[in-house]
Amino acid sequence: MRGEPYAKFNVKAFKPTHIRAIVDQRAATPARANHILRLFRILFAYAIDIGWLNSDPTQGIKRLRMKEKGVEAWTEEQIRQYEDHWQIGTRQRLAFAILLYTGQRRSDVVEIGPKALQGDTLRIRQIKTGADLVIPIHPALAEAIVATGPHEETYLRTERGEKWSSNGFYNQFVKWCAAAGVPPGCSPHGLRKAAARRLAEAGCSTHQIASITGHATLAEIERYTKSAQQAKLAEDAIRALQKSQKG
Repeated sequence: MRGEPYAKFNVKAFKPTHIRAIVDQRAATPARANHILRLFRILFAYAIDIGWLNSDPTQGIKRLRMKEKGVEAWTEEQIRQYEDHWQIGTRQRLAFAILLYTGQRRSDVVEIGPKALQGDTLRIRQIKTGADLVIPIHPALAEAIVATGPHEETYLRTERGEKWSSNGFYNQFVKWCAAAGVPPGCSPHGLRKAAARRLAEAGCSTHQIASITGHATLAEIERYTKSAQQAKLAEDAIRALQKSQKG
């Protein structure tokens, strides 16, 4: 079956060894492999329901383990480095400010424009979740928007003045990052994580952070909050120790 379109085969022809091979071939991209496994499970569950199969060949096939950390959040040093290179008034800085001060995914960032403005807030409907968000505009974001205006349908446009696709914007943003000298791996999603980290470090609760980022579950946000709390507690502990030693 290797290399052949799966649709060419009868569902009765699939064996656990075939499914395992398909998953293993995509071990370098575990999220993709797990997605394909999930689709196969849906397919075979339906085949069982209509009487085509008596058992599910994906039974016992385990999902591949995902990297625990995933994309790294930008550090404050990396944020300063990018901002030092791309000054206010450039579209590179505007893209950066929208990512950092809204905490949105790139698929949503490329859709944000003047129509989203309502007073001093941005009204956003997330493409992935369908969540409706009202996000106050940070002064740094407002400055970047004004400095690069006037704007058309969306704030972010290509050099030809066209609207960015999500993937096209990602590829271009990576090049802007390279030009600024930030390390490889610094990505739009890393800025989304940096936005959540900053909110956590400012003492925001998980629910407050989710009201900005639009996360459907709080598990990921809780990791940022826990990390920020640990850093603050450790700082307080060392200060207490220094104070006691001086005494």
